[in-house]
Amino acid sequence: MERHIDHELSEFKNTLLAMAGQAEANVNNALKSLVERDDDLARKVEEEDSILDRYEKQVDESAIYLLSKAPLASDLRLITVGMKISHDLERVGDEGTKIGRRARELSQEPQLKPYVDLPRMAQQALQMLKDSLDSFVHHNTEKARIVIQSDKEIDNLNKQLHRELVSFMVEQPGNMGRCLNLMVISKSLERIADHATNIAEEVVYLYEGRDIRHESNTSSH
Repeated sequence: MERHIDHELSEFKNTLLAMAGQAEANVNNALKSLVERDDDLARKVEEEDSILDRYEKQVDESAIYLLSKAPLASDLRLITVGMKISHDLERVGDEGTKIGRRARELSQEPQLKPYVDLPRMAQQALQMLKDSLDSFVHHNTEKARIVIQSDKEIDNLNKQLHRELVSFMVEQPGNMGRCLNLMVISKSLERIADHATNIAEEVVYLYEGRDIRHESNTSSH
């Protein structure tokens, strides 16, 4: 027999997924504003960051209400993990806003280099985010573990791009401003992957009852 709280927990999950969709859209739009040099789209990303703040408050309020229902231990884990996921999603949105701001600065000057690495990093980081949420919805800890392992690839791409931009700055100091903006964008994408990894680690904890955040074979953030 379904408990009344089951329906409420389902609504709680749906709010998290709506929030994830908004966070993903923000990052996609921020990258698009960079590649297409679209200041209006970059501004839209900044404006829509408040939507994620509202979602985070909504998740927290729902969680406090659900905790007052004296849920089972498994429900309790779901609620506390949901609050942590919501926090990570809000931070993903913040990184999207940061990318949008830097994109606007970059659009004021000629493009330094073709944007190949950053869209690739963004695609991988957002795929990690999608997969971590998919593992949350479908109780799939195997998928969550794959996300955790993928984090190293994004770290390496960030380091590689960082090295390339440092050499640009050394060769032509006049490029420093643009290089620094691109470094910040690359670091933001690496942080988005970190947040996806955090969510995947929480999923393993939720469904296996194991806290793997500080195990040597996983990344911890």
